[in-house]
Amino acid sequence: MEAFVDKASASLLRLMRSRQRSRPSEVSNAEIASDVAVTSREVQFSDFEAVAKLKESGGLRKDFLDNWYRLWRDNPALAKAKSPLSMGHVLEAKGRIVGYHGSIPLLYRYGDQTLLAATGHGLVVEPRYRFHSMGLVQAFWRQKNIDLLMVSTAIESVGKMSTLFRAKALPQRDYDTVLFFVLNSRRFARAVLKKLRVGEGIGRLGAAFGSLSQRMESTLHGRGPGRSSRKLPVTKISVHQIGDDFEVLWQKKLTEKPRLLAERSAALLRWHFSQPGNDDRKTVLRCHLHGCLAGYAIVQYTMDCHTGLHRCRLVDMLIDGEAPDVAENLLAAAYSDAQASGADVFEVLGFPRSLRGILLRWRPYSRKYPACPFFYGTKDQSLGRMLTAEDSWYATPFDGDTTLIP
Repeated sequence: MEAFVDKASASLLRLMRSRQRSRPSEVSNAEIASDVAVTSREVQFSDFEAVAKLKESGGLRKDFLDNWYRLWRDNPALAKAKSPLSMGHVLEAKGRIVGYHGSIPLLYRYGDQTLLAATGHGLVVEPRYRFHSMGLVQAFWRQKNIDLLMVSTAIESVGKMSTLFRAKALPQRDYDTVLFFVLNSRRFARAVLKKLRVGEGIGRLGAAFGSLSQRMESTLHGRGPGRSSRKLPVTKISVHQIGDDFEVLWQKKLTEKPRLLAERSAALLRWHFSQPGNDDRKTVLRCHLHGCLAGYAIVQYTMDCHTGLHRCRLVDMLIDGEAPDVAENLLAAAYSDAQASGADVFEVLGFPRSLRGILLRWRPYSRKYPACPFFYGTKDQSLGRMLTAEDSWYATPFDGDTTLIP
């Protein structure tokens, strides 16, 4: 395997050099350091400041030391480990950390099995050392004390490297397609023009015309939820108010047909969505039926720092059984909450076909990732065979590191 990785790294190096020759203006800032000794080791808590700076320089969001303690000291998954778990790996060159790939422990359930999982997080390497990225990816996928490995936010190059270590793309259909509804057409049009780098004067005029045409198009096609066939009560609480009724719902869910589910006990939900230093607002919506919690949805509000667009994302949802009325009422409540909160768009990534089917009836817009962002691997062959089936998955932004980090 080491010889194979060396060949793959050499191929990556040749590719990067060829790309640099085609972009000579970047060579002076990102010369490939093939003659510098680079070593790899496991992450330690003392690496926080260097890793945080590296991640920010790579365009990732600001991290916090309290969040590291949350992920690798207070993580509920640690209690299930039979041996010490890796926090990930760093690359060092000339006494500096020049690369990082985190590994966050998670708990999953499949039927009556509890699985110890790990998700890759925050792969970032200084440009001149990027041909060493393969070593970081290899270290993650070759962990021996983990039942299930995954990356849920992989860019195309990371996905390709992951497949070299027998990782498979998520079989859940359309996970690479985001469904969305435009709630503020003027700001949405302005954000699109800003992304296209249209001048300010023309941008204002274009935003006005774009806003008008988008509103007309949405009205013509009837985009958005209609009237639910049955109104069920939906109430709103904070993450910290998640209580015993969520635990009851979770235990019921485990008795349904076997399916891979990230652990969603009440305590773990509170832990997952309580992120130090993260100002993104989360709202929990509950739907009751006959006095019992029949389902919940969690939405997260973020702002795109590049376009200024305010987004509301559906990040988790769990229903008792397959009750379509409960699902439709929760989705409609999430949409309404986004409208009332002043969000510019309401977005949905992932979820199985039964839930996406409800949204598709509302005629959303859609956009696709350049490549599948979600890959997984397992050393247990029988589990691996089961996970090749689409209906074995219930993948949402709750999985992996998509909503786990600041």
